[in-house]
Amino acid sequence: MKIVVIGGTGLIGSKAVEMLRQHGHEAVPAAPSTGVDTLTGEGLAEVLKGASVVVDVSNSPSFEDTAVLDFFTTSTGNLLAAEQKAGVGHHVALTIVNTDRRPDIGYFRAKVAQERLIEESPIPFSLVHATQFFEFGRRIADEAAAGGDTVPMPPVLFQPMAGEEVSRAVVETAAGAPLNGRIQIAGPEVSRMDEFFRKALAAWGDPREVVTDPHAHYFGAEMHERDLVPDEGAATLGEIRYADWLAANPVK
Repeated sequence: MKIVVIGGTGLIGSKAVEMLRQHGHEAVPAAPSTGVDTLTGEGLAEVLKGASVVVDVSNSPSFEDTAVLDFFTTSTGNLLAAEQKAGVGHHVALTIVNTDRRPDIGYFRAKVAQERLIEESPIPFSLVHATQFFEFGRRIADEAAAGGDTVPMPPVLFQPMAGEEVSRAVVETAAGAPLNGRIQIAGPEVSRMDEFFRKALAAWGDPREVVTDPHAHYFGAEMHERDLVPDEGAATLGEIRYADWLAANPVK
């Protein structure tokens, strides 16, 4: 099959393209750097010719509330319209576990708007809801620290996973029949967020101190106990543990 991967040059997308090609598919990475811009619609008609499946793993360059909402609604709207004209039969989108639980969080609200557009489109679809990625650990810590010497973290449940396993789940979904629904994926280990980052910073050789704070914000919002993890038994779990991932991918 010809499978177009929107965001196909990024962390998840590039791995997905490689995996799809290994399985014999014609995987085409689509991004502004390849001449495809979903915000303007540039290059969409051309890249979607003959495509059976579109995988959207793109992300907003800005997490500011208005900007991220505009990105996901505009990009997804343009993409779905172009897919309908091209006769695409399956739209797969990567999103986040529990987006619907926290409408007060701008990024989650934007992802819910994206999901709604996909669900209301006539194109058969599959939504892959994932927990946070190991690869974004440094960014999460830096955001929490806000340039200071301490890293405030809430003691809420945290179940991140390897980007490789996110990509694999997306690829398996894309190669299968549309779900017209959603699946959830998560890492194999559940810990407290503060405990995870205390161990992670030590492993990174980062001298900053992780401070447990029930009121600490995660990208601008105070988190509840299960906001970042799937319900028990509701998700397909990965196999790669953080310690093993870190040994193979040392943080610089």
